[in-house]
Amino acid sequence: MVYLAVLAIAALGLVLVATYNWRTGVTVLGGGLLVAALGRVALGEFESGMLRVRGKVFDVVALSGLGTLMIVLAWVIPNQPG
Repeated sequence: MVYLAVLAIAALGLVLVATYNWRTGVTVLGGGLLVAALGRVALGEFESGMLRVRGKVFDVVALSGLGTLMIVLAWVIPNQPG
């Protein structure tokens, strides 16, 4: 169920990016990665399913690091005149 929730969050983020609200969409995508990291922490080795790529520590550090980085970059990049 956690994996499906992460997929739903990612789909919502992509829809937001496609509708020209890129900053909110990237923030939602980063939040989805953070949800995946929390799911990886909460679930055991066999229950984590497709969230498991490497060891638990690597997965949590990678997911939380990338999620945080996406959120920070989405809000640090200045608006471009369009």
